[in-house]
This record gives sequence, structure tokens and C-alpha cells, in this order.
Amino acid sequence: MRCFGFIVVGLVAVLGGLPFSSNAKLEPCFYKKTCPQVHFIVFKVVEKVSRTDPRMPASLVRLFFHDCFVQGCDASILLNNTATIVSEQQALPNNNSIRGLDVVNQIKTELEKACPGVVSCADILTLAAEVSSVLAHGPYLKFPLGRRDSLTANRTLANQNLPAPFFNLTQLKAAFAVQGLDTTDLVALSGAHSFGRVRCLFILDRLYNFSGTGRPDPTLDTTYLKQLRQICPQGGPPNNLVNFDPTTPDTLDKNYYSNLQVKKGLLQSDQELFSTPGADTISIVNKFSSGQIAFFKSFSASMIKMGNIGVLTGKKGEIRKQCNFVNKKSAELDIGSVASESEEGLVSSI
Repeated sequence: MRCFGFIVVGLVAVLGGLPFSSNAKLEPCFYKKTCPQVHFIVFKVVEKVSRTDPRMPASLVRLFFHDCFVQGCDASILLNNTATIVSEQQALPNNNSIRGLDVVNQIKTELEKACPGVVSCADILTLAAEVSSVLAHGPYLKFPLGRRDSLTANRTLANQNLPAPFFNLTQLKAAFAVQGLDTTDLVALSGAHSFGRVRCLFILDRLYNFSGTGRPDPTLDTTYLKQLRQICPQGGPPNNLVNFDPTTPDTLDKNYYSNLQVKKGLLQSDQELFSTPGADTISIVNKFSSGQIAFFKSFSASMIKMGNIGVLTGKKGEIRKQCNFVNKKSAELDIGSVASESEEGLVSSI
């Protein structure tokens, strides 16, 4: 069933299985009557930004992930610091790292013009991820909608829940299990690392001093190691950017898994999926590497499942008028638009 005039050409549309939900009542046609142009507006903004910033689709998918893993998919990551809010934007996995916050604000501005007070910032994050998959030639993610926005943020939980790029497989599985996500979800969602960039800072130990050994990570292909050392020299600029996928850096595809098979996973947390001896993730990596349809199907199902974590519906939370502040604070400050506080880089485990 199609609810909007959002046309997707040349993509694999996959609906996936039943999502994990906190008794959420989300619906694909939630805005059919109240804001029927919502998909088109989100697409228009993200597509325009992506013309000059091809990294943005990957950044928006990651922003959605970092929101959902903290308090659920409630746009808590968008809240700025106030007297009563300790922003998640300065948590260690987010600080000087997350991108796309201003794009979300651009979308919100356009939606407030078209249908004021209707579309939540949480749903904007969701739709931005959906559009980003499309723009990166990935699957069409038919997310159900109707999320509402949180009144709080939780920096402590952001530091605790978001997987780190140096996590081993046991740690990765535990972080995903907390969110109700299983091993297949872990491997499928990690496929978002088939596009985007990471700063040298987060791979230097793998290149020069893995686990304090003074040597590189033995699971890293030696030729690839030399290439990475050229981009990230020891003692060089830590903010140099490296493509997650050296073959198709701006395309969401199965090449991520093929890279793992030849020891070209960029982060330790990537390569762990294939190089951990006897791991049950190895067969899933092989499956996704051998068939893009299989990857797209699982990626779609896992994204939708993740998108239903801890959502607020009904009368819970609110529909923020401005994504960086709860409505009470926006009214106090008489805010029309506000820049978010953290807007550079792209790194983490997804």
C-alpha cells in the first residue's frame, strides 16, 4: 500500500518482518490526511543537500541509529543543552562527530510551513533515513509513522548504549541485545558502513598499536593497511577522512560484506563480524556478500525493527515546534530557528 506521492525508481522495495515494538501504534499512512506531502518535502531537502555533500545520506542514517539506541526513536539526540536538558550531542560517541542536525532543522522548517505542528522531529529523523537509503541506491524502507518527540535527553545513556568502533563481537552483541536486536540485526545494520566516512582518529590504533602491541591489527589486509597508513600517517592529522568502503563509498550495497571477507573492514567492530573464530556472524556475512537482495531484505527489516524501539505515541511526549528544544523552552526563547551544537565528522560503529 502506498500512502504518498513519493516515487521510488529502480529500487528493491522490502517490507521485512514484524518489528520489535513497545506496544507502539505506528502506521504507514499516519500523515495521509494531515500532511500528505511529507515524504516529498523530506526527499526534496535531503536530495538538495546531498548534491553538494554526498556524505549526508550516510550521516543521516547514522543520526537515526544514534537516536534510536538512546531512549528509543524519540528525537532526544536533537535536543540542545538548556538549564534542564543535558544534551546527548556532547556524549563521547556524538561530540564533534554527528552530522545532519541542521538538515533536520531545514526539513522541520519546510514542514512547519506546509503543515504546522503535525510532523514530529522523531518522524523527520526516520524519514530522512528512509530517503537517504533511496539516494544511496539502497532499499526503500517503508517505515510506519506516528512517533512523538521526547521531553528529555540522556547523555549518560548515550555514552553507555552506543557501540564503540573498538568493540569486539561479544560487546557488539550485548549492545544490540539491550535494544531487542539480534545477531542478524547486528550484521544487517552494520551494512550501513558500506557508505560514509570515518576520521583517522578512530582507526589509528588498528594501524599502529593494536591492543597495545605496537603492531597493526593482524586481521587487517596488509595492502589495505599500507593504503590506510598513507591517509592516516602516524602523528598526522587525526581528522583526515577515510571511506568506509574503498570501492563504492557513497553507495549502500553489499560490498561492505565482500570487504570483510578479504580483511578490509575499516573499523575493528566491522572486521569482528567475519574474523572472530567460530562466530555465528560469519555465515550471515557470507550470505549478504553473495546476494544483494538478501542484504537489502534483512537491512530493511532490521531498520524498521530498530525504528520501533521505545517510540512515543498517542499523548506521550509532544510534537516539537523546533527540534532542538522542547516546546516550553521554545516559547520562552521565542525561537524561530536554531543551529544545533555538534555538526562535524562521521564515526562510530554504524
